[in-house]
Amino acid sequence: MICSTMEYDVAAIIRGYAQGYFLMADESNNLGWYGSKERTLIPLDERFRYPKSLQRVLNQERFTVAVNRDFLGVVAGCANRDKTWISPELEKIYWLLYQTGYAYSFETWQDDKLAGGILGIVIGGAFIGESMFFNISEGSKVAMVKLVERLRQRKFILFDAQMMNPHLARFGAYQVSGKEYEILLKLALSSPGKLI
Repeated sequence: MICSTMEYDVAAIIRGYAQGYFLMADESNNLGWYGSKERTLIPLDERFRYPKSLQRVLNQERFTVAVNRDFLGVVAGCANRDKTWISPELEKIYWLLYQTGYAYSFETWQDDKLAGGILGIVIGGAFIGESMFFNISEGSKVAMVKLVERLRQRKFILFDAQMMNPHLARFGAYQVSGKEYEILLKLALSSPGKLI
């Protein structure tokens, strides 16, 4: 459990993620560390896929991509839903991780409007996806495709999506056991990774 004061230990938080845990708030906004017996990964190889209809959107080049152009806007977008595990306290932690070079927002824009984005934490060659959202249809899907391209170019080892859902399954997301995840995470942490 994270202490409720606003004094956060960045090193301790990064250690938690590096050990395979992630932060979530419960329905009462109490923040805690969670783990999972199975972990969902987005493939960074030929297993990554997406619908043909999305290829048409990509071909139209309606969206531009940016990193950290509106970090707080992406955090707010990810937290803006009926049931959210991103509490105000966790938003503050993300902001601190952003300021210390660990948290990133990978964004799509349509003209001057934030279309969608993915919030994640980068440690070594691991991108730990925390959440995603969209304001404009297809905004987050295009962000996913472009983020995978970026992670491949930058030789990332791991794109951790934490928990499976039907949306991620359409991109070829797959699950690994806790043991497999541990091995991959260890490999990723010993590899340099730079998103920008």
